[in-house]
Amino acid sequence: MAQDHPAVSSRPLALPFTNSSLQQMKQTVSFLLAAPALALVVACNQPAQAPAPKAADAAQPTDAELVKRGEYLVQVMGCHDCHSPKLMGPQGPYPDPDRLLSGHPAGTQLPPVPKDAAGWALMTMDLTAAVGPWGTSFAANLTSDESGIGNWTEEQFKRALTQGLYKGLEGSRPLLPPMPWQNFKNIKDEDVHAMFLYLKSTKPVANVVPAPLPPAALPAGA
Repeated sequence: MAQDHPAVSSRPLALPFTNSSLQQMKQTVSFLLAAPALALVVACNQPAQAPAPKAADAAQPTDAELVKRGEYLVQVMGCHDCHSPKLMGPQGPYPDPDRLLSGHPAGTQLPPVPKDAAGWALMTMDLTAAVGPWGTSFAANLTSDESGIGNWTEEQFKRALTQGLYKGLEGSRPLLPPMPWQNFKNIKDEDVHAMFLYLKSTKPVANVVPAPLPPAALPAGA
């Protein structure tokens, strides 16, 4: 037996919104649409942010610290090998602490060069003089004495070290072997400065190093 079903209305369902709630919804939608533009306007009117402060520069080394750095460089670069006169000990020659970096001792008698030394480069026992095809060369006085580098400028020192010029003077003769100035061509300015400060701080040792001898003036062999 067929059952009766309630009739379905075709009219749209009416939502229970009041005029007040509809007005609030319109205001909310309007605000959401306008928020991005409002934020942009506010951002554009804000004062520019100051850049973040840079990290403080590393503290500059003191002169005392630079002198210590220079002493270290002079040690590791082997300057004492040739520029410091030696004393003989149980394990061979070692730098004379009273004449450090004072160069070849003036007035020292060179030993004769053996006749069969052709093709060889020879050095004296204390390593402050060398003999080779260039003649005889003598290690310079690097102490703070006037006979050393006492009157040099830092620019002279740099030029001698990096360009191999005698006393660092423009137009002077080239430094002779075994001075390995070519190894120091690219040394940093701050290292040159540290070495120069150290050498200027050394004990002055008066010693006028002799001029180099040409090959024809080599000490006669036995």
